[in-house]
Amino acid sequence: MIGDELIAALDLPAAARLDRRVPKTLLLEHGAPTSADKRRISEGIELARWVAALKPSTIGVAAYKDQEREYLEIAVLRVMLRRSAKTARLVELLHRAVPYPVLALTERGGHLNVSLAHKRWSQSETQKTVLDGDLVAVDAPADGDPHESTFRAALALGRQPRASLRALYQGWIDALLALEVARRTGQFEIPADDDRRAARGETLRECARLDTEVARLRAAAKRERQMSRQVALNLKIKEAEDARAALLERL
Repeated sequence: MIGDELIAALDLPAAARLDRRVPKTLLLEHGAPTSADKRRISEGIELARWVAALKPSTIGVAAYKDQEREYLEIAVLRVMLRRSAKTARLVELLHRAVPYPVLALTERGGHLNVSLAHKRWSQSETQKTVLDGDLVAVDAPADGDPHESTFRAALALGRQPRASLRALYQGWIDALLALEVARRTGQFEIPADDDRRAARGETLRECARLDTEVARLRAAAKRERQMSRQVALNLKIKEAEDARAALLERL
C-alpha cells in the first residue's frame, strides 16, 4: 500500500481537503525541543503536506471538549522522509508539533507508516498540548498482504464512530490496533466491546516487550559457553514465550 492508496481509502470529502505544503520552519518552531531534534527535522524531512482538516464544518462530526482536552479538528498529514531519517523519532516530533490530533502518513523509501496519538492540554504550559498516552504506529500492509483489503475498508471515514471527533479518532486507532492484532493472530477484528478494545493497546505493548526480551535472551544464549547458563537462559526464554502465548489468547 502506498500513500495515495491509503489517502483514497480514507474517503475524505472534498470540503475537508487542503493539500497544502507545510513549511519545515513550522515543524522546527513547534516540534523540536532540542538542537538534535531540529537537526532530525531539517535533515530527515523531504516534504510535508497538510492533506485535510477534519472539522465539524467539513465532515459533520461534532467537536469534543472536557477539562483535559479539546478536539476541534483532526489533521491528516503526509510526510516524505529521506532515506537517512530516523523514522520513529520524527513521527513522534510530528505529532508533538501540531496542536490538533494528527493522522500521519510517513513515507520513507517505499515504506509507509501510519500513526495516531491522542492529545491533551499540558499541565505545565497554558494553551500547549502534549501526547495523551502512547503513540500508535503501524506499517501499512504491502501489496499481497492478506489483511490489506480489510484494513483499507476499516479506514474509511464513513465507518468511524460519529459521536464526536475524539470518538472518530479513536476509531482509527482501533483500526490500527486491529491490524497489529491480525499480524499476530491471523484475524482482523475490531471488537464491539469497549473494554476489550481499550485493553488491546496494553496487551500489544506487553507482547512487544516480550518479543524484545525473547530476542535478547536468545542472543545471550547464543553467546553463552557455560552449559548451566545456557540451560537457565533457555528456561527464561520458555517462560517469556509462554507469557506471550497467554497474552495472544486475550487478543
